[in-house]
Order: sequence, then C-alpha cells, then structure tokens
Amino acid sequence: MDQKRLLAAIAISIGILLLFDFVNRPAREAERARLAQQQQAAQVQQPAPAPGPVGPLGAPTDASPAAGAPTAPAARLDIDGPRVKGTISLRGARLDDLVLKDYHETVDRSSPLVRLLAPREGAAPYYAQWGWTALDGRTPVPGNETDWTAEGGPLAPGKPVTLRWDNGQGQVFEIGLALDENYMLTAEQRVRNTGAEPVQVLPWSRLRRESTPPTQGFFILHEGFVGVLDGRLKEVTYKDGKSEAEKKSGLALEQETGAGWAGFTDKYWLTAIATIDPAIRTKASFRHVPEGNQDRWQADFAPVAPQAVAPGAAATLATRLFAGAKEVRLLDAYRDRLGIPDFDKAVDFGWFYFLTKPFFFALDFLFHIFGNFGIAILVFTLALKAAFFPLANKSYKSMSRMKVLGPKMQEIRERYKDDPAKAQTEMMALYRTEKVNPASGCLPILLQIPVFFSLYKVLFVTIEMRHAPFFGWIHDLSAPDPTNLFNLFGLIPYDPAQLTHYLHMPAWALIMGATMFLQQRLNPAPPDPVQAKIFQWMPLIFTFMLAGMPAGLVIYWSWNNLLSIAQQWYIMRMETQRKAQAGGAVAIPAAVPATAKPKKG
Repeated sequence: MDQKRLLAAIAISIGILLLFDFVNRPAREAERARLAQQQQAAQVQQPAPAPGPVGPLGAPTDASPAAGAPTAPAARLDIDGPRVKGTISLRGARLDDLVLKDYHETVDRSSPLVRLLAPREGAAPYYAQWGWTALDGRTPVPGNETDWTAEGGPLAPGKPVTLRWDNGQGQVFEIGLALDENYMLTAEQRVRNTGAEPVQVLPWSRLRRESTPPTQGFFILHEGFVGVLDGRLKEVTYKDGKSEAEKKSGLALEQETGAGWAGFTDKYWLTAIATIDPAIRTKASFRHVPEGNQDRWQADFAPVAPQAVAPGAAATLATRLFAGAKEVRLLDAYRDRLGIPDFDKAVDFGWFYFLTKPFFFALDFLFHIFGNFGIAILVFTLALKAAFFPLANKSYKSMSRMKVLGPKMQEIRERYKDDPAKAQTEMMALYRTEKVNPASGCLPILLQIPVFFSLYKVLFVTIEMRHAPFFGWIHDLSAPDPTNLFNLFGLIPYDPAQLTHYLHMPAWALIMGATMFLQQRLNPAPPDPVQAKIFQWMPLIFTFMLAGMPAGLVIYWSWNNLLSIAQQWYIMRMETQRKAQAGGAVAIPAAVPATAKPKKG
C-alpha cells in the first residue's frame, strides 16, 4: 500500500508540473511573435475613429464627428512628474500621452521608454477622459471635440492645473487636476451654474482602449478588466468580456459600489479609476464596443444619482486615476494612505496569495540588503531549507535507513519471489520494525510544489523582477536563460528554438538536471521497478520542463538541489555511523532467518 501511495504521489507531482508546462509552453512560444507584431504595429501610424457623444451613465456611442468639427491640431498641456511625462489633449480633456520615465522596453537602457497611454491618432489609442452627460436634455455639455482652456501648467507635483469650458448659457465646467510624486492623478469635476434655471448633469470618467492589446496568454496571469467593487475583486478577460457584452448590449459587467476602483491591467502596468467618497454610490461598468472588425474597450464610473445644480450653486465630484507600474509597495501605500480598497490585488498573486506576497516581501528585503535579486533568491532558498529542515531531516533519515535496508529488502523479494502478497506483507513488517516510511522520498518534492508555484508567480508577475540581472549571461531573471545547448551556446549563429521550443536547452536547465541527477543518486533505489524507472527519467523530464521558464526559477531549483545534496549526504553519513556504532544490527521479521545473507546482483 505504501508503495502505491509513493507511486501515486510521484505521479501526481510530475503530472501537476507537466500540466503546468503544457498549458504555459504555447504561450511562451507565441509571446515572441506577439511582441514582434506589437512592435511592428506601433510603427504603423493609422488614424483611429474618434469616439463620439457620450450617452447616459457614461456609455459611449461611437459616432462620427459632427460637421464643422475642429480640424486644427489640438492644444496640449504638458505633464512633467518625477516618474512620468506626457501631455493632455485640451480637445476633449483626454490624458492620452503618458510615458514612464523609469522603465524601458528592453534590458537595453538605450531602448525606448515604456509608453502607457497613446493618442487617437496612433495605432493603439489608449486614454483617460472626464466629461458630463446632460440629463435635462437642454444643458450644453463639453464633448469629444470641445477645446478647453488650461489655467497653469505644466502639470507637476505641487503644481495643479485647471481645465475650463464655458457653455455660454450660464454654466462653467472645470476639471482640476493634481499629480503626485508617482503615478496617481486626482481629478475634481466642477459645475458652476450662474444661469437662471437649475441644471441636471451626470459627471463621468472613463478609460478607453480603441483596440485589443496583445496579451501574453498565460493562464496564471490575468490581463483585461480588473477592479475591486464593494469589496469584491472583479477580473474579466478580453475574451470573456466580449462574450458577456454580446449577451448584455455591450456591458461585460456593471455594478454599483461605494469605495472601489476599476480599470485595465496588463502584466506590469495598470490604469484604474478610483472613487474617493465612499458615501457616493457609483456605478462602474466594463464595456465592449465593436466597430466593424475593431474591438474597443471601456471602463467607466458615474454616480448613480445625477447632480442637480441650482442657480448660483456648484457641484463637484472627485476621482483618482492611477496610470503606471504595478509596484507592490506603492500599491500597498495607496491602499493604506488613500483608502483604495485592496489596491494591491492589481498584482495577480493568484490562489497562493498567502505565500506569493510574503515571498515577494522576503525577496525584496534581501534585494535591498544584497543589491541583486539573484543573490536574494539564493539566500531565500537557504532560509526555506532551514525552515523545513526538521521535516526534511526526518524524511532523509528515513531514506537513509531505506538505503541501509536495501540488502534485506532484496533478500525478502528473492525469498518470496513466487508469492508477491507474502513478500509485500514481510516488507511492511520490516518497515514497521525499522520505523521507516518508503513514501518519505517524495516528501521533499511535494514540499517544493507550492514553493515552486509561488516563486514562479513572484518572478513572473511582479515588476520588481522585470529586467533584474544576476551574473554572467543572465540579464533578466524574469526571462528564460538565453543560452542554448543546440547552437553550442552561441557558437553557431542560429536559434534552433525558432523551429520548436523543445530545441531550447539553456545552461542553467542543464545545471538543474545535473544536480537533480546527483541528488537522486543519494537516494535509495525504489524497490518497485516501475518506481525506479520513473525516478530515472525525472531529471530529464524536469530539465526539459524548466528550460523555458524564468531563469530565476531554474537558479532557485538548482541551488535547492545542491542544498538538498549537502543535507542528504550529511544525514546519511550520520545514519551510517550510527548503524556502525550499533554493531550494524538491523532487525528483520522472524520469517527471514537472521543468518541469511543477501544475494548479490
């Protein structure tokens, strides 16, 4: 029975990792093609259709610009923050040009800075916008082609800016903008009514993508709509959003909320609108707006109750806009300081949140000590080995006893080779007498499974690991090792992985396979031939599985193997000495004569 459990445990462990690899391999192979396609598309500048009037509750309708609409280039307001730069289009009050100063497209510091938001004139428009809808049917409100005037500028920390538009009928619309030291912008929408009659308007804010962005397609990574509404995390992929919107007249999701936030998440970047006053009930919506073959996406907020502004009165509504990198500590700070609920969940830490986030903090703490995330991984792995030492120590002791019992086990199999049931019974009696567990050998592997997944998540989804170097040829721990055995590690000027990802065999994966093989040699050979075959193939299977995974994960696994080898060698040496001091006596069941000598071979 214990042998069956051991076999089942090993099969489940390998099966989980094989499934993990099977699901992610196609996405890793396609990622390079997607990125190339994205870069090619970015070079082609095609005018995008302009969004038209905004309907009730912030719902957009994509109509063509009205006749006589302005055709001159729009005036722009500069943005100059410590970590962002860009411009705001004063036509339509759109933040549609934003570049992140701290992040480059590639590890090459001379590569372009990451552009987060882009204007409508480009190939992939992506912007934030603020506006109003007239619910009384008679109040002129600013539209997509409205030219605003700016008071102040450039927009920078401590230097707020006000956008203003007068409709000529007694109502003045203003948008007050303030930028902090990082990626948060506060927008206060104000309506002052100097007319003779009350007006009824609905302020709204929205994030708009005029095309579906390239996604990486990993099942462990969410990309698309994201938000926390009334305390619940909402995640809707572009595929699911389109499917839901087809059933609900363009709405992928609509929900009322008090305090909350919603927007678009990419692997490392986030744009999100957040409410400020939790007492104001707001309706948040995720929308899919098709236009021919073009898919457009929108996340918007609008208060449930419209604003009734009496003559001589004013009404305001403030929201926040985050547009930047998903830095864990920064999101935590905004969550705590600004009261944005669960804002840290914009980072997709997944089901193992209780492990992945603490793992990140541990690695980040060690990084600030050693200045290298690779070294942080090595030290972190050493700390994990120390934490699990009592459990692993018990497992390795059991394995060492199994190895000492090898001759006796072989003797039992030979004696009862014609009676497998009896042999199994006697083997179990030997295990009980010697207090060993044959299934303990798989325990170190089982312990590594949640650690493996959690560390993989940290390396894959946190921007802090992006472009983090190690030593030698590893310039990005979050990317696969770029070397390849099949082109003699660069001596042959050709990439065999272009044919198939199975022809990518980097140096660190080979190191991992070699250390796993050495670790296996220290373990006692499983008594069952099927189990023995599985163990023999495991180093090769794992080598191919980890070949395309982030280099940081393969380095972790290799280092963990080396630590395990040292630990096993020490424990088995101590166990052998203990047996020698005890006279080498090994108790065996009475059914096996004590004078019998094990057969060789």
